[in-house]
Amino acid sequence: MTTHPNQLLDGPRLAPLTGGRATGLIVLLHGYGSNGDDLISLARMIQPALPTIAFVAPNAPSLIPRMADAHQWWAIGSSSAAERARGVAGAAPALDRFLSSELEANGLADDRLLIVGFSQGAMMALHVGLRRHKQIAGIIGISGMLVDPGSLEAEITNKPPVLLIHGTADEVVPFRSLDLASDALRDAGVPVTAHVSPGLGHSVDQDGLGAAAAFVARLLT
Repeated sequence: MTTHPNQLLDGPRLAPLTGGRATGLIVLLHGYGSNGDDLISLARMIQPALPTIAFVAPNAPSLIPRMADAHQWWAIGSSSAAERARGVAGAAPALDRFLSSELEANGLADDRLLIVGFSQGAMMALHVGLRRHKQIAGIIGISGMLVDPGSLEAEITNKPPVLLIHGTADEVVPFRSLDLASDALRDAGVPVTAHVSPGLGHSVDQDGLGAAAAFVARLLT
């Protein structure tokens, strides 16, 4: 089941704690088999330090068959690079439209947008964020990878600061993906910071969340 090509994504939101107009927008993109409710819980953990920021965690556009409320940015049939490249390219337009819609709804420009993604969501964050036509505030990729790095030089349109967070014991997305992404992004002129979580699997720990919170605070406050 997928959304109509022109249908906007949707998901849970958190308004600024101050109750006033948002001064920034953080969009959280979940991983394969998850949903927006899962990631909005992370937003609640860092929201007190960012009281003027709005958060939204859209559900990916398609549901995984025979799994309850499990969404995917694209279906995984294999682990091939070609499938990932087709997947991010296919899901990118809907996410790009959603980002524009959310910015407009909050009265914000692209330079007040920060995208956070986990796993498959991190792949989407990097792909779409680096191809926005106006400069965004930053990107955080957690336990993900840079998909189709060969296309980046020709397609990159803005170079925001990027934080990559990855556990050394990741059993789903190999830890070496961190170095591969970092090298490719630096070659493209993107400022990259890496946070390594020793012994951590396909997850994020308190140290990683702390690094993410500090990165966000530097860029949006």
